[in-house]
Amino acid sequence: MTIRYTVQAETQRLILSGVVKSTDKSPIDFATVYLKNTNFGCTTNEKGEYRLNAPAGEYILVVSAIGFETYEKSITIGNHHNRHRVTLKPSVTELDEVVVVSNGVSRLKRSAFNAVAVDTRELQNSTKNLSEALQKLPGMKLRESGGVGSDMQLMLDGFSGKHVKVFIDGVPQEGAGTAFDLNNIPVNFAERIEVYKGVVPVGFGSDAIGGVINIVTNKHRRSWFMDASYSYGSFNTHKSYVNFGQSFRNGLTYEINAYQNYSDNNYYINNWVEEFNHENNTSISDESNIQRVKRFNDTFHNETVIGKIGITDKPWADRLMFNIAYSHFYKEIQTGVYQEIVFGEKHRHGFSIVPSLEYRKRNLLTKGLDITITANYNHNLTNNVDTAMYKYNWAGDRIPKSTAGEQNHQLSEQINTNWNTTFTAVYRIGKMHSFTFNNVFSAFRRTGRSLIEKNSVLEDYDDPTLNRKNIAGLSYRLMPSEIWNLSAFGKYYNAYSEGTVQISENSVGNDTRVSQKVSSFGYGAAGTYFIGKDIQLKLSYEKALRMPTTQELFGDGDLEAGKANLKPERSDNVNLNASYNRQFGKHGLYVEGGVIYRNTKDYIKRDLSTVGGTSYGSYTNHGRVETKGYNVSLRYSFAKWFNIGGTFNNLDIRDKERKRAASSGQNALTYGQRMPNVPYRYANVDANFTWHDLFAKGNTLTLGWDCFYQHEFPLYWESFGHSSTKIRVPEQLSHNISLGFSIRNGRYNISFECRNITDEKLYDNFSLQKAGRAFYGKFRVYLGK
Repeated sequence: MTIRYTVQAETQRLILSGVVKSTDKSPIDFATVYLKNTNFGCTTNEKGEYRLNAPAGEYILVVSAIGFETYEKSITIGNHHNRHRVTLKPSVTELDEVVVVSNGVSRLKRSAFNAVAVDTRELQNSTKNLSEALQKLPGMKLRESGGVGSDMQLMLDGFSGKHVKVFIDGVPQEGAGTAFDLNNIPVNFAERIEVYKGVVPVGFGSDAIGGVINIVTNKHRRSWFMDASYSYGSFNTHKSYVNFGQSFRNGLTYEINAYQNYSDNNYYINNWVEEFNHENNTSISDESNIQRVKRFNDTFHNETVIGKIGITDKPWADRLMFNIAYSHFYKEIQTGVYQEIVFGEKHRHGFSIVPSLEYRKRNLLTKGLDITITANYNHNLTNNVDTAMYKYNWAGDRIPKSTAGEQNHQLSEQINTNWNTTFTAVYRIGKMHSFTFNNVFSAFRRTGRSLIEKNSVLEDYDDPTLNRKNIAGLSYRLMPSEIWNLSAFGKYYNAYSEGTVQISENSVGNDTRVSQKVSSFGYGAAGTYFIGKDIQLKLSYEKALRMPTTQELFGDGDLEAGKANLKPERSDNVNLNASYNRQFGKHGLYVEGGVIYRNTKDYIKRDLSTVGGTSYGSYTNHGRVETKGYNVSLRYSFAKWFNIGGTFNNLDIRDKERKRAASSGQNALTYGQRMPNVPYRYANVDANFTWHDLFAKGNTLTLGWDCFYQHEFPLYWESFGHSSTKIRVPEQLSHNISLGFSIRNGRYNISFECRNITDEKLYDNFSLQKAGRAFYGKFRVYLGK
């Protein structure tokens, strides 16, 4: 089609306006509206209305929005005020229609998989990171070992850490580096976050048995834009973010993302203090001497820049982008795996370089065939530094030592390289049938060197460690009507690993070189059925395999000991979910309930050990673990003024291995006990009040409150020892409040937050205490069209 438009003087630009709605007549906000091959464009407001100026002429009007098919139509602008109404149809691709429930919580409605999403637009004026944004979802629990930059695990329906895989725009993030951990990425980075619980679509090609978190960035074509923010808060915490880019008429697109985090993390904790005698350099330990002390060796900062350049909206490519990311981090190590272990100078630092390529094309060669190809290379260097000749206590005092190293004399350089390539093809035959093929290949290699003669007992630098895996999957989807659809799939897993395994009784020292190959099949099915318009049922099953991660196999050379002969986990997963979504005039109600069952063999369990004064984490195949649980979610909204909602989660995760060893006739003492150090009952509630057009049209004031509850849980096996001496992570209840003011439809924004307003003592991992009451402020500006 030949496109003609007449260029006239600036004063002769005319107005094109209208409204964008879905097929159910509801308005679509934040839809992108533009004239193809021009710089004339805008986005819709909360009522779905759009308005743009352009010279008279003939154009192709393009409208796109998340979860809907892209709309294109030839139009003519020929009089002073042109109106054009647009109706968008729900998308029928694999990740289907995204339906907002209230306050940013969404369902991937048509998908047969148990999937939810967080729309981050409601959170982008807050100081939250991506991991904190996920906490409001059913079954989700964030576990951190400290403040900004600390180690973090996301727990999803009883599975945590390595069981849950992270993707950015469908690209796996294994080996991406510290700066790309979810608790270090600002919430503004994502347009939404999708969470697949338990059974995972073939399109991700993942070996996760706990679920998948997919960070979806904004890919809408925008003439130009800039999103910048800065926040400051307690413990000398600074966070900044900037994202700007531009799309030209010829399809050339570029984008820059940059963010940084800095914090002293010098908050107060409660711990006993070892007393030093400086006359003879001795110490006295009195664990009953609990004092309120300040952390002093816990500074963290990271800086990240991501550049993107490429072509969009071409006949041969909908999107072809080359990206490159650089990040740097510095992290002081305040404690070991127990809080009573305190370091005064131990730290690590490093950088990563991540080039990547992305290609997407709908209807390639033939109608209905969509292709996505991605590739990225992660090059990470980490330096572990532990050379101090002092012993520190929690008061910050120190005495000399006769040997170097606070934990273990170490000055090392570790290089991790990781390749990831993905190929996904979706072929749709009419509206009823579709096939998806996905293949993911990853290759990991670690090399390193010690810069001193004596180094970590956990690391051997003589030989590199290697890990390769390939996962291929094929699925078929049947969608005969809007009432129900069904997906069935199969996966093939292939992996090879080679590295050092510790064969002594304490798993440290006496190393030997081992290699192993894994080849296995998995399969599953998922279906959904609608009862009327408002009630939806989902049922899914998968026989899955999860291969050990590189950290589980090889450790981190510092605080984690690897075990290169770990077996993969094998699991039968069942998910049953029911949801009800109804709008009663201005009132909205959403109710959801889910039941889960997991039967996991060769469960990989993390333990803590201390050998020769060195405390570290280690991994072992525990045997069989059974998980049963349920979660309930309820949300209510009144127009755009008020919403309240929450989730309650209850899990029963127990050891089901009857014998101590496969060849042993001795019964296991832990059979039937709850797995230690795993939260099993937790909940959250949040409420938000919004005042629109305050003081002037386009201004919005928002007051928010959220609350998190965690029931106490055993740190070790709950049936061992006397009840008076058992260690439990205590029951916790914390509250956060926020106040935000947005000016001129979100162009200028300012917000204030108070976290843990009651100054509750919070713990997630073992005895490691998190920050108390803290205050933060943020300023954000968004410009663009």
